[in-house]
Amino acid sequence: MEVIHKIGRRKTAVARVYVAAGSGNITINKKDLTNYFTTAPLQYKVKQPLVLTNNDGNFDITVNVYGGGITGQAEAVRLAISRAMCEVDAENRLTLKPEGLLTRDPRMVERKKFGQKKARKKFQFSKR
Repeated sequence: MEVIHKIGRRKTAVARVYVAAGSGNITINKKDLTNYFTTAPLQYKVKQPLVLTNNDGNFDITVNVYGGGITGQAEAVRLAISRAMCEVDAENRLTLKPEGLLTRDPRMVERKKFGQKKARKKFQFSKR
């Protein structure tokens, strides 16, 4: 099996995933998964497509991720791994699609408007 390269995005985070046959090592920005994503929910998000497709220990995954916060990065990695699992076996699409793991979340931060404090919040009006 050759190396499969896929990209996942969420908010401003971009993850590039390289999947190769191996023993289940996940390396993110040259760090181990547990060192990069320290909380259990984020580790679960990253491993979710592998667990659902029963490929938990079958592939070595190398990830380069940048931008955004840790939650956006974890979800970007999840999307990229899901796309890679679909390329490994077309049957995986049938299990990942109903879970919503193949859909890119389109929500982005709304821009700040001039004359306002934030995107929707206005400056406080004082009547003196």
